[in-house]
Amino acid sequence: MNTPALLLDVRADLGEGPRWHAAEQRLYWVDINARTLHRFDPATGRDEQRKLPQRIGCFAFSKSGGVLLAMEDGFDMISGWDAPLIRFGGAPLAGKPDLRFNDGRTDHHGTFWVGSVNMKKSANNAALYALAPDGTCTEIEGGMLTCNGAAFSADGCNFMHTDTPSHALRLYDVADGALTNRRIFHQFEMGTGRPDGGSFDEEGYYWSALFDGGRVVRLSPAGEVVQTVVLPVSRPTMIAFGEYDRRTAFVTSARTGLDEAALAREPHAGGIFSFRVDVPGVPEWPFGG
Repeated sequence: MNTPALLLDVRADLGEGPRWHAAEQRLYWVDINARTLHRFDPATGRDEQRKLPQRIGCFAFSKSGGVLLAMEDGFDMISGWDAPLIRFGGAPLAGKPDLRFNDGRTDHHGTFWVGSVNMKKSANNAALYALAPDGTCTEIEGGMLTCNGAAFSADGCNFMHTDTPSHALRLYDVADGALTNRRIFHQFEMGTGRPDGGSFDEEGYYWSALFDGGRVVRLSPAGEVVQTVVLPVSRPTMIAFGEYDRRTAFVTSARTGLDEAALAREPHAGGIFSFRVDVPGVPEWPFGG
């Protein structure tokens, strides 16, 4: 059941952020470096793409319809696939060329929690932000290089994320929309892969894609690795769940930074992979009040 299959041989430079749209029965995802938003229909095999004026780190489906996009310097909203971009909530990262928005997730109340990344690795000034439905954007926690792995548990009581170069997953309690009681959930060993994007399942286990680790892992609520799924690529970037029962895992990957020899060993680098799991993933909560 857990054997990964190549779903889409798209060879993305930096494939990221898969999200299953339950109403459309399509998988949305992004190629950050190509500045493209994609939506893939597994039933037909058709992958549509929309070119954007900036790199897009991640996105959230909107409660009112359409998609909220976390761009390089701020947020844009589209009401439909071909609709124009409308700036939403200002540009919190304007004037900070080393930074862009990266990975994020929406909570049960419609707030979008999104991290940034310092692309030049020049300073520990990346941060986690919370974008409220009214457009107010608040910095929650700073001091990072690559804020990644954002996910909420099924009951909304826990939040996970990582500063990827630290190799550490951070777990928080969530109460009244605030994060408390930060602790290290799991510390991966150096050289075994860095935690990138991740998702909770309905049993409170957390799945993490290990960039340069060639695998995704499932961790118990106690922080122990209980399952490993090896992939035919070294740079998986994100795992999320979908289809009718949310028991299909979708894993994006990247080609960026791989030399010719590595690409020869990994001809499907940048592809999207899928496999079935026993426990459904947590649904994607929509943005908005």
